[in-house]
Amino acid sequence: MSNDAGRHSAVAAKLAAGNLLTDVEVATFLGCAVQTLRNMRWRGTGPHYVKLGGGRMVRYRPKDVEAFIADKSDKADAA
Repeated sequence: MSNDAGRHSAVAAKLAAGNLLTDVEVATFLGCAVQTLRNMRWRGTGPHYVKLGGGRMVRYRPKDVEAFIADKSDKADAA
């Protein structure tokens, strides 16, 4: 198993368990660069997120990541 595949399955396991995800984990799962995800967050076009620790830590709820994917899939299917 490649290193990327191992990371992807670890993130998928955290998604299934309902654990909060880091931006690195979400970017790995989405197949994009971390900076791309951060840019989407700044523009307001990425998945919903929560800020913890006085607003310094950004985390993603699995349900929000799944909703983001479903929303993008629905829009792609409609096009």
